[in-house]
Amino acid sequence: MTATQTAAPQARRASGRRVLLASLTGSSIEWFDYFLYGTTAALVFNKLFFPTFDPVVGLMLAYLSFALTFFIRPLGGLIFAHIGDRIGRKKTLVITLSLMGGATVGIGLLPGYDTIGVWAPILLVLLRLIQGLGIGGEWGGALLLAYEYAAPQRRGLFGSVPQMGVTIGMLLATLAMTLMSMLPDEQFMSWGWRIPFLASAGLVFLGLWVRNGIDETPDFQKAKQEGNVAKMPLAETLRDHWREVLIAIGAKVVETAPFYLFSTFVVSYATGSLKYERFDVLNAVTVATLVTTFCIPLMGLLSDYVGRVKVFVAGALAMALFAVPYFMLLDMRSTTALMVATVVALGIIWAPITAVLGTMFSEIFATRVRYTGITLGYQIGAALAGGTAPLIATWLMSRYDGSWVPVAVYIIVAALISIAAVSAVRVRKVA
Repeated sequence: MTATQTAAPQARRASGRRVLLASLTGSSIEWFDYFLYGTTAALVFNKLFFPTFDPVVGLMLAYLSFALTFFIRPLGGLIFAHIGDRIGRKKTLVITLSLMGGATVGIGLLPGYDTIGVWAPILLVLLRLIQGLGIGGEWGGALLLAYEYAAPQRRGLFGSVPQMGVTIGMLLATLAMTLMSMLPDEQFMSWGWRIPFLASAGLVFLGLWVRNGIDETPDFQKAKQEGNVAKMPLAETLRDHWREVLIAIGAKVVETAPFYLFSTFVVSYATGSLKYERFDVLNAVTVATLVTTFCIPLMGLLSDYVGRVKVFVAGALAMALFAVPYFMLLDMRSTTALMVATVVALGIIWAPITAVLGTMFSEIFATRVRYTGITLGYQIGAALAGGTAPLIATWLMSRYDGSWVPVAVYIIVAALISIAAVSAVRVRKVA
């Protein structure tokens, strides 16, 4: 074997490592920016940007500005998926990361209501919508960067890595605001909360530097050389791949609805109805998030051996089976039971579902419309099932006198919808 032949596999491995780093770094930064807003909304924004309203109304407006992104994300996804399928994955990722980072820094610099009046909440919402556009286009690009660089036998592992960015970003946002919250209240409200937003600029430059060192994905390069690039990716996707889009939307339901129930809804439910200490609930969510961060790549790797659908369905079935025991454990009003319930649901059962979701989506769409197809399925599914999940759960509990049974049924139905959707999956042959 010549030196050139020996060096080739080493070069591919080095390239693969840099691609995974670029995908994970960018995804983590985007989700850090995204969750940072949500973490800060109830602590700061309701006081600084909506202070003339009733406190409860101010809090609801702050949360509404958070929820708006779920419905702007599909638009961002369509815009940047079009660019990604027409021009390339790498160029699109540079735009989305810059857009997200710029909006986050803008929020950190934004004067409050006392300084610029009604323009403060208007500009805050505008910057939040820009964040939604960025995150809408980022996910598909980060996923395809990893997936389309991977060898066929390792696409499950590579495709799972960008999914870790969700939990890493959530952890970083929580940690950043926890550290800033240690400041005296006056300093925190004056300038402390702004530090993580401004620090995002450094993270964005890091992400751009890492991504600058990689080429366009091999799959897209091949499609471009062969003239196999869609002129109107959205029209082609809706005409020829509408079935796959519906499958992706359905599969997304069990991944996104339980996530926001186990990480967001549980905080208000456990502290309000069950009288748990807020610290104990947040600690349980943090531990569970750490566990799932390590489980995701393991589940992705497992899918390379047994198949994506098998891993996904196993996770969805476990989600349905654990829905009732989850609430029974919470009802014990024990910190240990709370920790076990949250770690099992969010840390272990959710991991195989989210780990294979992106890879499974990528394998059912042709290269020429892959960015558009996976983005449509993911973002529409997130808007329909993710943004509404805490709201639906809260309504169900109020409608049925505080009973958690309807919410457990809701989780079971979400799992069954996704199992039915993936039963129709037909994987395309990959080179």
